Amino acid sequence: MLKALTENWMLKLLSLVFALILWFFVIGERRVEIGYTVPLELKDIPPDMMIANEVPSLVDVRLSGPRTMLMNLSPSDISISVDLSDLKPGLTSFKRLEERLDIPSGLKVTRLSPSFVDVRLDRVITRTVQVEAVFTGTPAKGYALGSVRIKPSRVEVEGAESELKDVNEVPTEPVDIDGVKESFALIVPLDYQGKYSHLKEDQTVELRVEIIAPPQPPDGHQNNEGNT
Repeated sequence: MLKALTENWMLKLLSLVFALILWFFVIGERRVEIGYTVPLELKDIPPDMMIANEVPSLVDVRLSGPRTMLMNLSPSDISISVDLSDLKPGLTSFKRLEERLDIPSGLKVTRLSPSFVDVRLDRVITRTVQVEAVFTGTPAKGYALGSVRIKPSRVEVEGAESELKDVNEVPTEPVDIDGVKESFALIVPLDYQGKYSHLKEDQTVELRVEIIAPPQPPDGHQNNEGNT
């Protein structure tokens, strides 16, 4: 029996080696599924236009394929992009994002979330609007708020045309004048809350606020009631 085992041992050893190689190959090529988080790139936005809606920046992708190929795949090897170069203003829906996914051949997309994105393009415009001073409280008793001078009195706002069409003024942050008795000057930040627009330059303005004192009685005035 020992002779049968040792006979042609070289050939048997080679057969064993090939069998092991084949086994490792089969195990290595077993199909598995792995999930990745991939950045979504929006490319070539047309000049003088901007994206005016919420678009996800990441896409969850599940890929199926040979185990060895997926084990050697890193998220940086996967990309997904949407070309916006030929779009007009308005809402465009990009469906079947898996067809835009750049992955090695041999891999299959089993799940993609979101599977589509909506992109709204809007023209970028600049609009000049009034600054509105905002106050809280009231001056001291008998005193009154007088003239208010604002410098600059108008500022430029830049952004999506659809948003700026309804912007007619930019308020300041509230200035508390409760109990104030004297005129004053103050540098005040502007309080602009645009979602798809922003102040182009000026972030603050100077306020010169007049506080009017109560009228004083005439000098020498006496109450002579009842005297003869």
